Amino acid sequence: MRYSSSQASGRCMSQKGYVGTQVSGKTMSCAPSRAASPPPLADAGYQLVIEKLGISAPVSTFGLDAELVPEVPYTATDVAWYDFSARPGTGGNAVFAGHVTWSGPAVFYNLDQLQTGDQVQLRDDNGTQLVYEVSSLFQVDPHDPESLKVMWATDRDVMTIITCSGKYFDTSDPVLGGDYTHRLVVRADLLSVNAPASAAGG
Repeated sequence: MRYSSSQASGRCMSQKGYVGTQVSGKTMSCAPSRAASPPPLADAGYQLVIEKLGISAPVSTFGLDAELVPEVPYTATDVAWYDFSARPGTGGNAVFAGHVTWSGPAVFYNLDQLQTGDQVQLRDDNGTQLVYEVSSLFQVDPHDPESLKVMWATDRDVMTIITCSGKYFDTSDPVLGGDYTHRLVVRADLLSVNAPASAAGG
């Protein structure tokens, strides 16, 4: 993916946003061209679960806005899956994001407490469960174009979770109020796909 420093415009928004780096082109080239395997989860109706942190959050599909900035959830509790990334369990990088604060603590307020080896799960209403194991946690500068690499395609089945981190500062924005200095990125590898007997044809 090609981009310039001007495209990494710092629209990584405050307590009501987190990714917000502008990208080039009509669609993000970080998505794989096709799924390596059929998606085990439906488009909607599944939850992101982190039992260690007491998180069980609904996942909704989001994309890019008119300015080619990743859209954000409209509540403190929802998690975004980005449709320019791989669908979970199809062999690539499935990118998720959620707020750290939204007029108070939000869904990923304690995400920095995760450690390598911890598990993150995706569960749908039919009983299918994808289990991931955290492999790394790190911060990126949202103003650095290199930070976009966390959303690029991978040759293995992984999950990437993004939220705000660092220090909050006031920008006097009439809507957003402020921003955070960094973004926390959690990368996790797929361990297993567990489907109920009926879904597996049993």
